[in-house]
Amino acid sequence: MKTVVSFNTINNLAIPATIAGIAEPLLSITDTAIVGNIPKDSLESLAAAGIVGSFLSMLIWILGQTRSSISAIISQYLGAGRLDEVKALPAQAIFFNILLSIVILLSTVFIVEDIFRLLEASGKILELCISYYGIRVWGFPLTLFTFAIFGIFRGLQNTFWPMLIAIIGALLNVVLDIVLVYGIEGFIDAMYLEGAAWASLISQGVMAIMAFVMLVIKTDISLKLRFPLHPELGRLVVMSLNLFVRALALNAALVLAVREATALGDKYIGAHTIAINLWLFAAFFIDGYGAAGNIMGGRLLGAKDYTELWRLAKKIIQYGLVVSLALVACGFTFYRPIGRIFSNEVIVLETFYSIFFILILGLPMNTIAFVFDGLFKGLGEMKYLRNVLLSATFLGFIPTLYIGISLGWGFYAIWIAFTVWMVVRGWALVWKFRRKFRPLVQNA
Repeated sequence: MKTVVSFNTINNLAIPATIAGIAEPLLSITDTAIVGNIPKDSLESLAAAGIVGSFLSMLIWILGQTRSSISAIISQYLGAGRLDEVKALPAQAIFFNILLSIVILLSTVFIVEDIFRLLEASGKILELCISYYGIRVWGFPLTLFTFAIFGIFRGLQNTFWPMLIAIIGALLNVVLDIVLVYGIEGFIDAMYLEGAAWASLISQGVMAIMAFVMLVIKTDISLKLRFPLHPELGRLVVMSLNLFVRALALNAALVLAVREATALGDKYIGAHTIAINLWLFAAFFIDGYGAAGNIMGGRLLGAKDYTELWRLAKKIIQYGLVVSLALVACGFTFYRPIGRIFSNEVIVLETFYSIFFILILGLPMNTIAFVFDGLFKGLGEMKYLRNVLLSATFLGFIPTLYIGISLGWGFYAIWIAFTVWMVVRGWALVWKFRRKFRPLVQNA
């Protein structure tokens, strides 16, 4: 069946994908908002939640790349009308990914204190980091499993079930956060930061179970491990390794930002925690159109329909920019109320407000980078995505960050570096897409 690029087909995928995509950052944002307002050690707890959240996001993004690889291969086979040939692949890919995640999880448990010291945590913040991480880390394999199943659904051009799972998981997390962090008098003692960790872990477990059940009920793809190894497993591993290296470069930027914010002082890491959670929330919000590009782009490439692929790229950028401009308007309209959601510490809020405008103004450029990033994943262009992130991080972000620090820009240096980072990423992807696909469209 020919894939039609239209407002309805794009948004039927993009809107559910947006809701599904914000599940993980929403877990962190909920933790940040709840933890930032607890009556005991709120500043230290907020800092610890930010440091641990950044580290766990790094692990998830590094190992969660199988989702994009699975989605790209399945959608390309679907577009070529050969879906039956690839049904054994997902189980092999998920088994390998989960096994690797457990190995990494167990290895970090023994050096967790050293990891957080490297991120400049000390004293009470270090103590809270260790206790918070000791609970939340066990949700790591569960999230990777859920992400992989979401990738299967995306490849099958379905974002509705991932959306449903994400909504239930996010709502459950909010309820559990309130109950476990603050407690219920006479029934449950307040657990503060550890309560937020348990809320996230339970929510991740429920989402993993739901994802498995939905896959069994709604598709004919089995997660039963079968041999011999699928011929496409090699390509999937290479694609995932390229995205793995890419994610290392991406997270080098995120971790360096956390490290430098922590080194500046408690109020800066508290403010950075709020800012980076909002940045990630906006990223996943915008990324719905990147997901639509990922899903439809792979199918159109499989069908060799380059004219519709070109139309798809133009439309998802237009729709994504509309969303980003709406987020810009909301950011400036609710500039101060947004901050008060996350903290009651005046010193943290004023520090956050000092750089919030940089984050907001960067959203349209972020849209271009995120949307084309999703499209390129669907096209299987993982090697180029790897090279772009390496260049953006080591030739853009890191030099800007440390030049800014040496010039005395302080906290501003971190967020100016993020802006430069996104400009390099967006420009490189647009240039490559035009260079590769415009000639194919003209010759079609």
